[in-house]
Amino acid sequence: MPHLDRRSFLVTGLAAGAVATIPASAALADPDPTAETAQSLASRGLRADPFTLGVASGDPDHSGFVIWTRLAVQPLAEDGMGGMPARPFPVQWQVYADDRCHRVVRAGVATAAPEWGHSVHVEVDGLPSAREYWYRFRVGPYVSPIGRALTAPHLLSYGGALSMAFVSCAQYEHGYFTSYGRLAEERPDLILHLGDYQYEYTKNTYTIPGGNVRDHEGPETETLAGYRQRHAQYKADLDLQAAHAAAPWLVVWDDHELDNNWAGEVPEKPEIPQPDFPARREAAFRAYYENMPLRRTSIPRGVDMQLYRRVRWGRMATFHMLDTRQYRDDQGCGDGYRDCPAAVDPARSITGAEQERWLLKGFRDSRAQWDILGQQVFFAQRDNDAGPAKVTSMDAWDGYVASRQRITQGWVDAEVRNPVVLTGDVHAHWASDLKLDYDDPTGPTVGSELVATSISTGGDGADSDPATHPFLAINPHLRFYNNQRGYVLTKIEHDRMTADFKVVPRVQVPGSEAYTRATFVIEDRVPGVQQTYLRPLDPALMRTRQMTVEDTTAWETDRP
Repeated sequence: MPHLDRRSFLVTGLAAGAVATIPASAALADPDPTAETAQSLASRGLRADPFTLGVASGDPDHSGFVIWTRLAVQPLAEDGMGGMPARPFPVQWQVYADDRCHRVVRAGVATAAPEWGHSVHVEVDGLPSAREYWYRFRVGPYVSPIGRALTAPHLLSYGGALSMAFVSCAQYEHGYFTSYGRLAEERPDLILHLGDYQYEYTKNTYTIPGGNVRDHEGPETETLAGYRQRHAQYKADLDLQAAHAAAPWLVVWDDHELDNNWAGEVPEKPEIPQPDFPARREAAFRAYYENMPLRRTSIPRGVDMQLYRRVRWGRMATFHMLDTRQYRDDQGCGDGYRDCPAAVDPARSITGAEQERWLLKGFRDSRAQWDILGQQVFFAQRDNDAGPAKVTSMDAWDGYVASRQRITQGWVDAEVRNPVVLTGDVHAHWASDLKLDYDDPTGPTVGSELVATSISTGGDGADSDPATHPFLAINPHLRFYNNQRGYVLTKIEHDRMTADFKVVPRVQVPGSEAYTRATFVIEDRVPGVQQTYLRPLDPALMRTRQMTVEDTTAWETDRP
C-alpha cells in the first residue's frame, strides 16, 4: 500500500452515519480545521494512535462492501477494551477510486462505541460494480492504514476471472503468520477464512514438539474481556493486518472461536457441569462480530448469531457460507475417530434443518457457473481402517453421514453446474472427488473438495509423497495430501477453476517464502479434481519414516 502523509486525509464534517459522494476533483489538502487535535483527544483520554489493529473489508456485493476497524491504543489490555476510554468516538471514513487516495467516492462518520469494543462497521453501497476501491479511517490527527476492497460483478454479468484464496487455523503460539503475509502479496480479489481464526487456550496448554514460539496473553477465553483481548492479540500481528488490508474477506467460524469441538449448546466436555457455557457462547459471538468485517445482519442476539449467508460474485460464482457449529447435533460416540452407529442416524444433522433447507433452496435457485460451499470440516469420507469397519472422524461430515447425503443429493437433483466444497480444520492440504456412494469407488463423481492446510497450527509440519499416504490408499477418491503450512490460491474462470496449493516451509521462524506444492484443475461440468502440477519432494522438508494414519490424526487434532 502506498505511503500517505497523515495530513492528506480529507475530513468531510458529515454527521455520524451520513454518506456523501464527493466529486473526483476534490483535492486532498490539510485536514478540516474543526477536527479534534491530539491535545483535545488526550484531554478525553485518547493519548496515542488507536489504529493498532489495522483495517478490513468484507462481504462484498455488486454495489459495495463492509469496511471495518477497531480502536485500541493498548491492544492487550486485560479488560479487553484496548486501553480506550469508556466513551464513544466519532470515526471519519473515506472510500477512494484510486490507490493514491485522490478520488473520494464515499465518505462519512461512524461511531466507535465502548459497548461494541470501539469497533466500526460501515456498509458502503451505491458504488459501480466490478471495481477496485481503497479506504481508510481517521480519528483526530490519527489516520489508519489503507485497505483495498472490491465490488463484485453485476448479478447478470460474469465479469473477469476471479482470484480467490482460502485459509483456516491460525494458532498464534505455534508459529508466525508468514502465510498471511505471503497471501497479502498475492493480492487476490477475495479471501475466505473457514474457521479457527483464533484459539481459546491459555499459554502452555496447546503445545507443539520443541515448544511454542510465542505465547497467548491472558487466561483461557471465557469472558467478553478475554475474547476481546485474544482477538486484539491476533489482530495486532502485522502479517494478519496485511492480509486483511489486501482484499475483502468472507468469514465463518469453526470451534476455537468459542471452545474446542463445541456443538450447538454443548461444550467440549459436557460431562463437566458448565452452567456458564451460554454466557461464554454469547461473549464469544459478540467479540467475533466486533472483530470481523460483517454486515448488520450478523449482529449477535444473545446466544444466537446469523452467520450462514450467500454471497454472489455475479454469474461467475455463488458462495454459500455455512455454519456447521451453531446448529449441529453433538458429535456421536464422543470426539475423535470412531466406528460409530450414531454417524449414520438420519435424524442427526451438522447444519440443522433450517440451514439445510436454505442451502438446498439455494442450489435449486442458482444460475451460477460455480456453486462454492465455504465451510469448516472435512466433507468427503475419510476412513482410516482398511478393513470392513468405518473408522472416521465424528467431528467432520463423516459423523453426520445422512446430512452429507441429503446435501450432496440436493445439488445433484438441482443439477448444480459445478459444485465445489472448500474446507479448513485439518491442518493439511487435501484434494478429493466427492461421491454419492463412497463404498463404490467406480461410482460417479458428483463434486470436488479442496482443503486448505493451517496458517500456523501444528508448527512447521513436513513434506511427504502423497502417493504413500495411507488415507489415499484406503480412500481412492482422496487425490492429494500435504502437511506443510500455507493457503490455497484459486483462479475461477468460465471454463475452469485452478487451485494452487501454496506452502510455507517454516513458520516456527519468520520470513519463509511461499511456493506451489501442487496444482489441481476442476473443469466446467467435469466434477472431480485433476492434478496438473506436482513439485518434486524436498528431502530437507520430509519426515524420516513412513507416514502412518496415527501421524495424520495426531497432526490435525486441536485438543491439547
